[in-house]
Amino acid sequence: MKTPLVEIDGDEMTRIIWQNIKEELILPFVDLKTEYYDLSLTKRDETKDQITVDAALACKKYGVGVKCATITSNLQRKEEYNLKALYPSPNATLRGILDGTIFRTPIVVNNVSPVVNTWQKPITIARHAYGDVYKNSEMKINEPGTAFLTFVGESGQIETKMIQQMTGAGVLQGMHNYDASIEKFAHTCFQFALEQKEDLWFSTKDTISKTYDGNFKEIFQKIYDEFYSKQFEENGIEYFYTLIDDAVARVVRSEGGFIWACKNYDGDVMSDMISTAFGSLAMMTSVLMSPDGTFEYEAAHGTVTKHYYRYLKGEKTSTNPMATIFAWGGALAKRGELDDMPELKRFGDLLCETSVETIESGIMTGDLINMAKGDNLQKVNTDDFLKAVRTRLEKKYTN
Repeated sequence: MKTPLVEIDGDEMTRIIWQNIKEELILPFVDLKTEYYDLSLTKRDETKDQITVDAALACKKYGVGVKCATITSNLQRKEEYNLKALYPSPNATLRGILDGTIFRTPIVVNNVSPVVNTWQKPITIARHAYGDVYKNSEMKINEPGTAFLTFVGESGQIETKMIQQMTGAGVLQGMHNYDASIEKFAHTCFQFALEQKEDLWFSTKDTISKTYDGNFKEIFQKIYDEFYSKQFEENGIEYFYTLIDDAVARVVRSEGGFIWACKNYDGDVMSDMISTAFGSLAMMTSVLMSPDGTFEYEAAHGTVTKHYYRYLKGEKTSTNPMATIFAWGGALAKRGELDDMPELKRFGDLLCETSVETIESGIMTGDLINMAKGDNLQKVNTDDFLKAVRTRLEKKYTN
């Protein structure tokens, strides 16, 4: 390697798997260079979350990062880990600084069929990675009163709109987004669709959120008309907008093979639905692409807390490591591509391909075994799955 990857470590069971993947599948094959950031909850607490910001800036500096799953603190976690404060989602902090689009695509294997039997091809979720509920401000109120939304411009102009005449205790929430961020989101989605030569769908709820969601719709349409309509026609692909509820119905009836662009929260929810329907939350690739050329590869699922507590008791777990393997494979392949190192790119691609072949040979973790078909199925624990992948990798390099 010429340039280091930004290695962003995480929490609980995925942290254990992270280290095992490095030792079993990467270090025997790659002279690995990384700039390491520990985003475990305790380390974030020690640094008052500054380490998360530092990791994001390192990604911008080096261009490619790879991230393990991390805990987002809540009151229960604050008590469990004796935290000084409740810190924001590390993913939200990273994405807010990198300001890109998250593309999530199911990892398809031929012996696990999607729950939705009409789906013949993968469905990629393109999720806006800035703002909305992930950068919100919230308030709990305990008495009747009037809530206002107020904007004070630098010019001194003040705009105020009443939110609600509150008749009792309740909660308030304020969200925002930027036209510039939405424009970047739109450009990235259109460019990705052209690269993949797949249709692009975009959905919000502008019939209800006429200004906020309506702004997303208008910006997408304007950018499509000005920059991409001719290219889409030449490539035989389509862009269309529809309401989020209509999009869900269309997706379920579709055969797949398209890109579905969603706002931040919608993309969070729908990517979990897509990944689960294709097999498992661990069977989903996730890469954040920023307009400035920064890439961050991650495992899109959680830290697998239940398995972690079993691991602490000395039990072997059958935790699916595929999303984390694909994060490492994708990051190494992209690093090889950017640094003009074809062997490194080949290894990253082979790591992903070999992992898929291992499952297709019948060797898989417990989350897939009940959905899989075939007479040669073998449920294995995580360590044995990684060993099986390594055996196949070694054979490929020997041959």
